[in-house]
Amino acid sequence: MIKIKQNRKTIAFPLSYLMIGIVVGFANFASAQYDTSVFKWPEGKKAAISLSFDDARESQVLRGTDLLDQFGVKATFFVVPSAVEKQLNGWKKAVANGHEIGNHSLNHPCTGNFSWSRSHALEDYTLKMMKSELEECNKRVQELLSVTPSVFAYPCGQKFVGKGLNTKSYVPLVSKMFLLGRGWMDEAANDPGYCNFAQLTGIEMDGKNFDEILPLINDAVKNGTWLVLAGHEMGDEGPQTTRLTMLKQLAEYVQNPVNGIWIAPMGTVAKYIQGQNKSK
Repeated sequence: MIKIKQNRKTIAFPLSYLMIGIVVGFANFASAQYDTSVFKWPEGKKAAISLSFDDARESQVLRGTDLLDQFGVKATFFVVPSAVEKQLNGWKKAVANGHEIGNHSLNHPCTGNFSWSRSHALEDYTLKMMKSELEECNKRVQELLSVTPSVFAYPCGQKFVGKGLNTKSYVPLVSKMFLLGRGWMDEAANDPGYCNFAQLTGIEMDGKNFDEILPLINDAVKNGTWLVLAGHEMGDEGPQTTRLTMLKQLAEYVQNPVNGIWIAPMGTVAKYIQGQNKSK
């Protein structure tokens, strides 16, 4: 029982009343802080989508970018310089047509648990080595494509260097060097009022048809979030392949104004969100 004096009278309230008040007040505070419905996407849109692709696979410029360009859809491509060299003219065309080029490291280091990554195992890296690698990647991309990447995707979605007691996160390094860092095989879209730009989520779209992607889009619209889809090869079938039929259906869907979707490269969306949040 809580007793409060008011106008020389003592009024008693059960303690449960006080607890209810605290819970309701906290709920209202949390809602005000994290309610994405108050975030305003451009031109009255309800959600944002970014398409992103890793590794500079040859199929991306041999088949993928032509399809995207037909619909005026621009994507973010996180590249490894040595792969860009294999289709240099195609990548130059992609840049000229407005696609965003991101940094995906020089040597694509992942855990040594992957046998193909043993020569560039993250467990053998230091923060200094990683910094040098990311800087060299930016330098090579600038030399090849005349653009300097401002966005980054973690190879294999892994964000550490070292092993055991010497393990360190390189997220702070990415935060310092780039506008954003994207993960891989994550589970949810990005809340524009809360997201950590150095650890943006990326949801796999390889191997999925449009019926499997549509629920993700619907959730983004319902919650006012930013859905980042991530893939690799761009073709009809095969491992780690984003299907062109799915992309065609997605492009047609987002271009229907009734659906309220803004589709743009990751850097474009990130800058918009940061600008909106600063203006509050």
